[in-house]
Amino acid sequence: MASGQLSGRARPGLAGALAVGLLAAVFALPARAGLLDDDEARRQIRDLSIKTNERLDTLSKGQIELANQIQALREENARLRGQVETLTYELESARKRQQDFYVDLDGRLRKLEQGPSVDAKPSEESKPLAETPRKPASDPAAETREYESALNLFRANKLKEAAAAFDTFARAHPESTLTPGAYYWSGNAHYALRDCRKASEAHRVVVTKWPANAKAPDALLNIAVCQQELGDSKGARASLEALVAKYPDSSAAGTARQRLKK
Repeated sequence: MASGQLSGRARPGLAGALAVGLLAAVFALPARAGLLDDDEARRQIRDLSIKTNERLDTLSKGQIELANQIQALREENARLRGQVETLTYELESARKRQQDFYVDLDGRLRKLEQGPSVDAKPSEESKPLAETPRKPASDPAAETREYESALNLFRANKLKEAAAAFDTFARAHPESTLTPGAYYWSGNAHYALRDCRKASEAHRVVVTKWPANAKAPDALLNIAVCQQELGDSKGARASLEALVAKYPDSSAAGTARQRLKK
C-alpha cells in the first residue's frame, strides 16, 4: 500500500521534470537558431565584402590601365601631329624651291630665246639708209614686264591670280615669244589648283603650237600626269611614249621612261 502510494506520487514528479526539460529544449531551439542565423549572415557579409573589394580592385586597375592607354594615345597623337607638320613644311619648302628653280630656268631660257636685250637699240651707223622707220607691232619691254608680273604671282603662290594673268597675257600677245611660257605656266597654276582639265588644255597648246620650244617636253609630261590623275591610264601611257620618242634627250623623257617601267 505504501509502495503504491509512493509510486503514484513519484510519477507526477517525473512527468513535471520531463515537462520542464521539454519546455527548456523548445525555448533553446530559437536561441540556437538565432545564433546560427547571425553566423551565416556574418559569413555572407564577409564573403560579399571580399568580393566587393576584389571587384573594386579590378575596377581600379582597369581605370588605371585605361588612363595609361589614353595618355599613351595622346602622346602618340602629339608625335604624329609633329611629324605631319614637319612633312607639310618640308613639302611646301620643296614645292617653293621647285617653283623658284623653274622660274629661274624660265628666265634663262627667255634670255636665250630673245637674243640681244630688248632695250638694245641699233646704232645709227647700222641702220640701212633706205630703211623707213616704222612703229613696232608690239612693245617687248612691256610684254616682259607683264610676263614677269604673272610669274611673280605664281612665285608668291597666288595661283588663281597667276593663272588669270597668264591666260590674259596669252590672249593679248598670241605672237609673242613669251606666249609659250605663258601657256606653260598657266597649265602649272591650274594643276596646282587641282584643275587637271584646264592644265591639260594649256600644256597641249604648247605641245601643238610650239613643239620645238624648250618647255614642250615638260608640258607633254604634265599632260601625262593629268591624264593619269583623271583615270585615263591608256592616254597617259601614250603621252609618255610620245615624249620619249619626240624628246629622247630631255630630262622629262628620263622621267617618262621611269614611269613607263611601273
